[in-house]
Amino acid sequence: MEILAVIPARGGSKSMPRKNIRPLLGKPLIAWIIGEAKKSGLITRAIVSTDDPEIAAVAKACGAEVPFMRPAELAQDLSTDVEFLVHALDWLKREEDYEPEIVLCLPADRSPLQSSIDFLTLMSRR
Repeated sequence: MEILAVIPARGGSKSMPRKNIRPLLGKPLIAWIIGEAKKSGLITRAIVSTDDPEIAAVAKACGAEVPFMRPAELAQDLSTDVEFLVHALDWLKREEDYEPEIVLCLPADRSPLQSSIDFLTLMSRR
């Protein structure tokens, strides 16, 4: 079963630009969710959807894929999760013929210390 984790990380937050790569307990914020996604044993692929080259570089260094850059029009203050998720899934289908069976949206800035045990709990409820 293909389970895709999409980690959104736009660079242009007005309150705290590039917050996803700011340090939290000694690591970039985004490193925490990438690490837990990889550790879960359930997620078969973890990608980061970002519009920012610096965030992309940090995400790659932390072990996530960044197969594309998110278009600027999908990285605005009023852009929705649905828009970037549809973009990601459309891009993966078109460019890689990849269609996961399950998609998890794991924003690093909303639950930075989420654990892989939480993913197991979520999956057991389906």
